[in-house]
Amino acid sequence: MNKANQSAVSEFVLLGVGNSWNIQTLLFLIFLMIYLMTLTGNIAVMVLIILDPQLHSPMYFLLANLSFVDMWLSSVTTPKMITDFLREVKTISFGGCMCQIFFVHFIAASEMVLLVVMAYDRYVAICKPLHYSTIMSLHRCTGLVATTWITGFVHSMSQLVVIMKLPFCGPREIDSFFCDIPLVIKLACMDSYNLDILINVDCGLVAVTCFVVLLISYTYILLTVRQSSKTGASKALSTCTAHITVVVIFFVPCIFIYVWPLNITWLDKFLAVFYAIFVPLLNPAIYTLRNKEMRNAVKRFRNYFMYSQENT
Repeated sequence: MNKANQSAVSEFVLLGVGNSWNIQTLLFLIFLMIYLMTLTGNIAVMVLIILDPQLHSPMYFLLANLSFVDMWLSSVTTPKMITDFLREVKTISFGGCMCQIFFVHFIAASEMVLLVVMAYDRYVAICKPLHYSTIMSLHRCTGLVATTWITGFVHSMSQLVVIMKLPFCGPREIDSFFCDIPLVIKLACMDSYNLDILINVDCGLVAVTCFVVLLISYTYILLTVRQSSKTGASKALSTCTAHITVVVIFFVPCIFIYVWPLNITWLDKFLAVFYAIFVPLLNPAIYTLRNKEMRNAVKRFRNYFMYSQENT
């Protein structure tokens, strides 16, 4: 880590929503409740998939990994955000800020690629059903998941290396709830125009590419579903609709934050919070509510729990 940077700016001040104690108390309660629901929901999805033999398939293996990723995506920034609502002065160290930037982009980029892998899984299941078990073997699924993490790591490191070399000599106020690349770049003691373009291209390379691939994939899948039998089409359409909903919710805020920034402060704050707080909560809810197998697994688990209670 660059010692010159640390000697000039050892910490940053997070402005958040200002100094209104009533608003901060309300947000503390709301965000705490949402964060606990996010952890509970994602852990519940992972536990159900691990314990229920009927969910031991490639699709649910990938879904369990998505819940794992979402749990950590929320945990990178939310705990500090929540505790900051109880503090008068909200600061974060230079190292802590760099860690937030690294892990947010590491996990978010990994999730983008994971969503592409999930689309590939649905493509194989719907368009090549006879070869599904051979193509989507456990070895192949594990390799694809490992690829998502490697891609996320490389993407995040490529950005962190650039950010850490910037000269920071003040100001040190970040008008948001947590550290993020576009906001930190503005604090650098240099003309950041070219760097903004570089970061937008870097983010766009991952986000836009994944988004376009997903749109093409699901369009092809939906066209194929139309030619299937009504029973098969209904099940496939339900699964794909859940996937498409998650894709839209995940990518739209990301595109407006990093690829096509609107530079409207209150909107940037809302999108950042939505991306970090609400998206990881919505994913397990969408998959659980719209997926018949997941709903049945919940019923089986509930019945098993009630039966165990009656016999104790």
